[in-house]
Amino acid sequence: MRYNTLGRTGIKVSEICLGTMTWGSQNTPAEAHEQLDYAFDHGVNLIDTAELYPTTPLSEETYGSTERIIGDWLAARGRRDDVVVATKVAGSGRPYIRNGEPITPQGIDQALEASLRRLKTDYIDLYQLHWPNRGHYHFRNAWSYDPSRQETEQVTADLKAILDKLGDLVKAGKIRAIGLSNETAWGTMKMLNLARRYGLPRVATIQNEYNLLYRPYDLDLAEVSHHEDVGLLAYSPLAAGLLTGKYLDGAKPAGSRLSINGDLGGRFTPHQEPAVAAYVALAREHGLDPAQMALAFCLRRPFMTSVIIGATSMAQLMTNIGAAGVTLSQDVMNGIRRLHRLYPAPI
Repeated sequence: MRYNTLGRTGIKVSEICLGTMTWGSQNTPAEAHEQLDYAFDHGVNLIDTAELYPTTPLSEETYGSTERIIGDWLAARGRRDDVVVATKVAGSGRPYIRNGEPITPQGIDQALEASLRRLKTDYIDLYQLHWPNRGHYHFRNAWSYDPSRQETEQVTADLKAILDKLGDLVKAGKIRAIGLSNETAWGTMKMLNLARRYGLPRVATIQNEYNLLYRPYDLDLAEVSHHEDVGLLAYSPLAAGLLTGKYLDGAKPAGSRLSINGDLGGRFTPHQEPAVAAYVALAREHGLDPAQMALAFCLRRPFMTSVIIGATSMAQLMTNIGAAGVTLSQDVMNGIRRLHRLYPAPI
């Protein structure tokens, strides 16, 4: 297991991060604790969660359950200082979360205090804005994304107010570092410029989707990462399980996310099938597990801080963590380049 630095914070994190969004719905607390024990025994020190979780499915009844499960584990194991805990404040859209309101300074206060209670800790290592107030192109919104309606002054004032509040919380010792999620290059640079101008906390990471089927980060955001030391925390590196090949030819395994969450957040479309089949065939041609090939590719990207894995079984977890030891040959990398040209945007 290799370790990378969160931005310019000096905080070291494992190249694989343990994702948690199925805990409390698809996974019981006991199963989640078993995953945590195994992951940390194998060098993982970063946990990613959110007040919104679990998401399989999202519901008012399970809201906050994942953080509670992690909090119980932290309290039972007594390893808080060995763990880098990342969580997120939710944006607008869920009526049971602060009446569906967008992120505000007051909302951040409320959300953070609730997360601290659930996690049974007095500080968060990485506190992230789950999605921007102004909208974004992630989660299949690229096909209708139109930033031309945004008012620059209003957006800037909104970001400044949020950053001011985060700065207060960093000074209070409740947050060590801040991050973005589902963000754009412009949004990231605006936050960085505000931090520079006003002496406020600097964005350390961006948590966006990245996988063999969805690679917009390779462009403008990769440049931001390089010049500004803001690394990617990649979520859905297996495209919600598509890249394992388990959904090929109409398969829908019982208990899988596809059997629960319909279209896998818009990823399960006819366009993905030939691309997934080609990537799975490439892996098998070279004697690789398809999931490990997909994860190993993400792990070697120059802008990557950590790849967020998720598992509903111990077998899946072991396979995913094992990807840290997989080296992709030049032939495999050439095959991935060829397939990316053929299927540049299948989801």
